[in-house]
Amino acid sequence: MDPDRARALDGDWRRRLYVIIFESETPAGRLFDKWLIVAILASVAVVFLHSVEAINERYGGLLDGLEWFFTVLFTVEYLARLLSAPQPWRYARSFFGIVDLLSTLPTYLALLYPPTQFLVDIRILRLMRVLRIFKLTAYLDDANLLRGSLVRSRRKITVFVSAVLMIIVILGTLMYVIEGPDYGFTSIPTSIYWAVVTVTTVGYGDVTPHTPLGQLLATFAMLLGYGILAVPTGIVTAEFTVQSVRARTMSTKRCKNCLSEGHDSDAKFCKDCGAPLET
Repeated sequence: MDPDRARALDGDWRRRLYVIIFESETPAGRLFDKWLIVAILASVAVVFLHSVEAINERYGGLLDGLEWFFTVLFTVEYLARLLSAPQPWRYARSFFGIVDLLSTLPTYLALLYPPTQFLVDIRILRLMRVLRIFKLTAYLDDANLLRGSLVRSRRKITVFVSAVLMIIVILGTLMYVIEGPDYGFTSIPTSIYWAVVTVTTVGYGDVTPHTPLGQLLATFAMLLGYGILAVPTGIVTAEFTVQSVRARTMSTKRCKNCLSEGHDSDAKFCKDCGAPLET
């Protein structure tokens, strides 16, 4: 066979595999994602059943066989993604590439350390990738919106969390001075632990103030906690609203060259690397 013809056939074969595995706006891609969802949920259900002692004693052999079946299936899928990706190393280092790899490793590691087999529940994270088939073409999926909102809010949240940590350290130190070891506040770290539990409104009750001044400070910390909890929610919600409006003009087209998403629905070229997009 002519070498150029062989390379063309090889390229067409890899391209078809890429469209099936990575694209979700084609019939083949949607069908692949639907079956992948079924396989992910079934494999997670197997792990759940495996952890129930009564079920494991009766059907342990069957569950082990199913677990190995799903592991081999996901291993083949991971290798197919590496084979069809234009830049395999870039895919392997991406978030979803790492999740895809980790979803197969626990079963193999269980041969050396059996308890690690239950870590295959990480496969549930793969639903973030395939849930895109349930949305309209013109919208980004909610998972991408939430992730983008969190990323764009990180500086504001970092400043906010830093301020909260300083307040917690001050509250813990004051409570240590006021209450002291006689009432369970044996050190500043213990007092800071109390401040975290109180400000976050968890309230375990294992360490509590007894003096009137300590109770007054605890009341202030509780009221402060309700206000603190609302701030990050407002920051992310505001950014989420902005991203939702922007997402209405976008599609799930994935660049074959750099694997990036979030392109306009009528985009012909990748916004990140400039490569032509699949139609």
